[in-house]
Amino acid sequence: MNENNKIYVAGHNGLVGSAIWKNLQSRGYINLIGRSHSELDLMDSGAVKDFFDKEKPDYVILAAAYVGGIMANNIYRADFIYRNLQIQNNVIGESFRHRVRKLLFLGSSCIYPKEAPQPINEEDLLTSTLEYTNEPYAIAKIAGLKMCESFNIQYGTNYIAVMPTNLYGPNDSFDLEKSHVLPALIRKMHMAKCMKENNWSGIQKDLRRRSLDGLDGRSTIDDFVFTLNKIGIFSNHLELWGTGKPMREFLWSEDLADACVFILENVNFEDLKKGKEEVRNCHINIGTGREISIKDLALLTADIVGYTGRIKFNPLMPDGTMRKLTDVSKLKSLGWQYKVELDEGIRRMYQWYISDQEENECENVTGE
Repeated sequence: MNENNKIYVAGHNGLVGSAIWKNLQSRGYINLIGRSHSELDLMDSGAVKDFFDKEKPDYVILAAAYVGGIMANNIYRADFIYRNLQIQNNVIGESFRHRVRKLLFLGSSCIYPKEAPQPINEEDLLTSTLEYTNEPYAIAKIAGLKMCESFNIQYGTNYIAVMPTNLYGPNDSFDLEKSHVLPALIRKMHMAKCMKENNWSGIQKDLRRRSLDGLDGRSTIDDFVFTLNKIGIFSNHLELWGTGKPMREFLWSEDLADACVFILENVNFEDLKKGKEEVRNCHINIGTGREISIKDLALLTADIVGYTGRIKFNPLMPDGTMRKLTDVSKLKSLGWQYKVELDEGIRRMYQWYISDQEENECENVTGE
């Protein structure tokens, strides 16, 4: 790769894509291409073909996906498998047709079996049953991984699949129905803190930035209380889903971006298939190799946010997979390791969340 190569980052406004875009810029790459969803619908095969015909990228990073947390995965099962398959088929197919030099496909650690041995090695893929709640999404991501692998084997392409662990960072989604556990926890904790302190203006500010169940900054206090109670936020305690016992691994999004660009610059499919009698499982786990229970994560987040109320867990709600720790020895052997520890990452993310609200507030005032 050189600084003038044309690099298309699919999903460049999202959590992962924006971090990769920033990392590429910091390394001197100047020919980056990105399109918002309104500019290019990746589910539209004709639009994707026209885009590739016009832009002819040299490298492609497929960071666009339809994603969400445990509740969204379980409710919108058809959407998760259909939309992700469509996006992957269109982008990977056009990358092949246009002879893209290298493609990086981002999947998820949820591709692994529910009862996989811990830590989960790349070789554990497809060895037993998936976790039910996110099975459609996992199958879509497995299909993308296998598509990359199959094109490489049959046509000699250089498509690499990476499987990140749970991610968090700037530009994350804080939608309480569709976001992942950590951004949802930060937002809930922040609003629980505001409610405990009778800081209704803080809740208004939050809802002006990100509406919730039809609420916005103009709703009444009674409306706030009713809706916040429905999602487990009360004046003296916060209720969270599950038992708090599941263990999870978390990776700062900018660390993931650094790993992705490192792999683009230094790792090829030929390197990953060496010594394999049957060419499979050439994907790469990206994570920290460290885990924390949801209960301890909640306590850590409460300390950072400054929430002093009680935290309760509702065991009637699903836990999901009990452990999902990735084995990152392959990535380490290639020469990359994470930098940002979890407590520091949560501090950074909460500061970003607060400052994002304040910037939006200033924009609203200026607009008036």
